Amino acid sequence: MPLPTIGGHWPPEDQASIFAKMREWQAWWSGDTDTLRDVYTGAQSVRPSLAKDGLIGAVKRFFWGRKNTDPRRQESRLHIPLAGDICQASADLLFSEPITVTTDAGDEAQERLDDMLDDGFHSTIATSAEIGAALGGTFLRVVWDSKIADTPFIDVVDADYAAPEFRWGRLVAATFYFIIKTEGQSVYRHAERHELDEQGNGVIFHGLYQGTASELGRIVPLADADATKGIQVDEDGKIDTGTPGLAAVYVPNVTPSRGWRKHPIGRHLGRSDLDGVEGLLDSLDETYSSWMRDIRLGKARILAGATALEDNGPGRGATFDLDREVYESLNTTPGSAKDSKLEIETVQFAIRYAEHQQTAQELTRNILRSAGYSPQTFGEQGEIATTATEVSARDRRTTLTKGRKERHWKRSIRQILQKLIDVDQALFNGPGGTVSVEFPDGQQDSQLQLAQTAQALSAAQAASTRTLVQMVHPDWDEAAVDEEVGRIKDGSSMSDPDRVGYGGFGLSNQFETEGDEEDDDDGPTE
Repeated sequence: MPLPTIGGHWPPEDQASIFAKMREWQAWWSGDTDTLRDVYTGAQSVRPSLAKDGLIGAVKRFFWGRKNTDPRRQESRLHIPLAGDICQASADLLFSEPITVTTDAGDEAQERLDDMLDDGFHSTIATSAEIGAALGGTFLRVVWDSKIADTPFIDVVDADYAAPEFRWGRLVAATFYFIIKTEGQSVYRHAERHELDEQGNGVIFHGLYQGTASELGRIVPLADADATKGIQVDEDGKIDTGTPGLAAVYVPNVTPSRGWRKHPIGRHLGRSDLDGVEGLLDSLDETYSSWMRDIRLGKARILAGATALEDNGPGRGATFDLDREVYESLNTTPGSAKDSKLEIETVQFAIRYAEHQQTAQELTRNILRSAGYSPQTFGEQGEIATTATEVSARDRRTTLTKGRKERHWKRSIRQILQKLIDVDQALFNGPGGTVSVEFPDGQQDSQLQLAQTAQALSAAQAASTRTLVQMVHPDWDEAAVDEEVGRIKDGSSMSDPDRVGYGGFGLSNQFETEGDEEDDDDGPTE
């Protein structure tokens, strides 16, 4: 359906609690201390209707929710960017290595697909994954602009810019709202709605709204803003993709969403890596702030009596020279020798570094565990793993989390790339085809471990020379493997003619590659 001529609230009233929570997660992820103070001290963090449940009071009990009138105490608050590290690690685990995308339509189609994806696609999805880890999910959409590129490409929309609609857990429509300019009290928003027509093809409606900070307002011509005046739409403000399916997909970070299980829209959204650990993150900041306070208070100080100070003259105060070696003619108070001693004392408080360090480490471990990661993933100290098996065992929690996220991403990437190929065929005369997506194996054995495995298989006569070469060099293509097998055979036959075909792994002839069988010398041949 076309966009309404008069919009409502933004964010939508039925999603106000969702957007408030996303704002809180965004503050932790970005590390913006001003936003953290606003979230936990301002009314924007929760709805007024929740005050009766005590939520506002609970929020203000946060370290970042405490108000004080001393600006020096505000400045002494320290923020540890662990939330940002968690979200970045999530994206790195998924996309530190490029994914493999192929099509079944031949070399020409594969080359066309590679050209479309070569323009920053892997960086785009890595960025999207980090934001999605913070906000609970992210959107990918197919866009095209002949002034920028001669092919369609993939773009990212953050979850706090979108109003999605789901049916049976599947995305059926989504409206994206972008603030493109502000004039006084007027806020101009570009609305982009993705939905399906009666034939199941994806269509996109564009509209420009003039409203306020909290209201979409009324729709105005696209030509009223530079950012939208170049968009070519029909009389209904629509662009037809001419291909099946939406031109946008939603990628949940992790499911299910615990806090929004009963929310009609939130139940279909993903769960942030920061969901449920906000209090622990707040306590970690408080711990480090207290630690730094101990360091400031632990600085050595000298207390000198008035008689030890040197008068600098009328109106210029008095000072104490730390480098002065001899003091004479000091006016001490009359009395006993003990009472007349020079009044100089040193003060230096203890720094409780061990207690703070242990508390911070325990909080960090709890945060990482609740977020779904092993402490070893973030370089936390522990027993040193010497083999890939031990590394995998210690990172088991991280591996499970990565696997859950990978399944969501694989399905969504395949869906949006198929839409990309279809749009390219319909609008840019591309070759089309069906796309497939494969993620790389993140846990790889070392060369020594691969060689030891190959040696064991060779001794058991359980693999051919070709198989062993492919195992030790999984990144080689067929030509490189063939060349290496030939070198192994040549080297083996020159060193030991009686063991032709054993290769470097000690295999007998019957385990050689196909087509390399030797003639039987015991009988005639035809």
